[in-house]
This record gives sequence, structure tokens and C-alpha cells, in this order.
Amino acid sequence: MKGALLADDGVLLPDGESPAPWPARRVVIGGAMLHVRDTPATAPDAEPAVYVHGLGGSSQNFTDVAGLLADRFDAQAVDLPGFGYSDPSPRYSIASFAATVIGYLEHAGRGPVHLVGNSLGGSIAVRVAALRPDLIRTLTLISPAMPFLDPRRTAHGPYLPILALPRAERIFAWGMSRLTVEEMADQVLEACFGDIRKATEQRRAEALEEIRLRYTVSHYPRAYLGTLRGLVSSFLRAYLPGRNSQWRLAAEITAPTLVIGGLHDRLVDPRVNAQVARAIPDSRLLMLPGVGHVAQMEVPRLVARAIVGMLDEKR
Repeated sequence: MKGALLADDGVLLPDGESPAPWPARRVVIGGAMLHVRDTPATAPDAEPAVYVHGLGGSSQNFTDVAGLLADRFDAQAVDLPGFGYSDPSPRYSIASFAATVIGYLEHAGRGPVHLVGNSLGGSIAVRVAALRPDLIRTLTLISPAMPFLDPRRTAHGPYLPILALPRAERIFAWGMSRLTVEEMADQVLEACFGDIRKATEQRRAEALEEIRLRYTVSHYPRAYLGTLRGLVSSFLRAYLPGRNSQWRLAAEITAPTLVIGGLHDRLVDPRVNAQVARAIPDSRLLMLPGVGHVAQMEVPRLVARAIVGMLDEKR
């Protein structure tokens, strides 16, 4: 593990107005529809990249950083099964999500990609990179939801007792119904951002749109709680014998890896980021004071500079 290098800010595309979510299309993977957004490259030598969001998020979580890197990456961001506009899934485990991402990478046929994952997407990306190194050029993990000993001490803690209850999805849906869209959006932004003032008006509007969508799809409570169960299961398995341990998989990763974490993360213990960087052989670490769980949304230029720093270092 070593410290991350930040490329000069001048190498990034200039800031402008917050871009709208990138154009979307539908892809069928394993018989189910996967909703994918494309960030077209602005340079002929741009390399393929794929972005994977976190629990409760969507492909829109990467709009800003994908735009900043459009001269480097010919990028695609997916809505994981059960989230955003993608079809639901019969299973919501890390292994199932990773199989979907692998299936998509094989379907796209663009060769090895630069894989970027946030939170749940980071944990999925670890598994993909370990099991299929032929599909990965570099790996970027932003607040990866890797196992730590006491998840009760995070913003997800209040939901954990629900997982053991019968008809948990109905209880969760009832809890959602007691909040307005605006109240839930405020809760989500408060949990994810270190400084909520960094959420632009456009990003707030998009958060409201996504939460309205959650109220209209009957599968969302099952997808959310099922995924949370899958994460907790991965935490327990991490300390048991066998190759299903996320920590053992991390040690097998051969791709150059960048780990980024926020010191004000309320959803993943910030200490996990250094542990991930220590586990992965060719890794570099960037910790950001005052930043929360979604650094790619809160400080997209810093995230983009760190990614370019890794790319330049490996050339």
C-alpha cells in the first residue's frame, strides 16, 4: 500500500454546469433487463470503463466524475438489479451482483475495463476483479462496503434488527410510507454526504426523482433489505474458512487499485479503507477529511484527479 497520487487539476475537463444524467439504454443479461448509462468519450484513445453504484443508489451517482473523465474513459454506468430502472433479481447477494457485472462485461465485449465501484459496488468490484482478472485494467474502490466487525455503529444500524423479522419487506415499506419523498431525500443526503451543502440543486432534484421511483416499484423494499442481508452475510463469511471471504478475494487482486475513503463516512467505518488497501497487493490509498460516503458526488474533481494519477503512474 502507498499513498495515492493526485494529477494536476488542469488535466481534467473544465467544470461547467452540473451535467444531466447521461443517455440510457437497456441491455438483457441473464434474461433480465439491465439499465445502463453511457458517457461517450471525448478523445479517440479513451479506454473502456464501468461504474457500479452502492446500496440504494443508481448509475446517476457517477454523472459528475464520468463527465470529468470523458477524455480518458469511454464509460458506462449500470443500475444494479433491483435498483434504478433495472429489473429485480431473485437473489441479492454479493456473488449474484458480481455474476451480473461479469455477465455485462462479457456481453459488452470491450476487453478489460477500468472498474470503479462505490460502497456495495466496491464490494462487488472486489469479487469481480479477484475472480476475473482478465476483465479488469484498473480498480477504483470508493468507500467499499467490505466487512467490518460492528455494522450496528453505522447509519444502517437501525435497519439490521428488521432483517430477522418475518415479513420484513412489509415493515420496511410501511416505514417508507410514513416519510414524504422530501424527508427521505434529506435523510439519504445527510447519511451519504460529509457536507450536505456540496449537493448541488440538480443533484438534489435527481435524488427526489429517484426516491419517487422507489415509491412506485413494488420490488424496492425486497431489493433493499435483500441486499442489506447479502452484505451482512458477506461480513460473517469474511471470518470463516473458504474462498468466499471478501478479504481473501481482495488479497488475490492483481490489478492496480485505488482506494478512496471519506473520514466523515457514516455508512462504512472509515478505517476499513486502509484495511482494504493493505489487503490488495498493488494498491494506493486516499483519505479525504470532511468527506462522506459518496466522494465521487461530493468531491468529484478530487476523485477524478486520483484516478488520473493512478492511470499516469501505470503508463
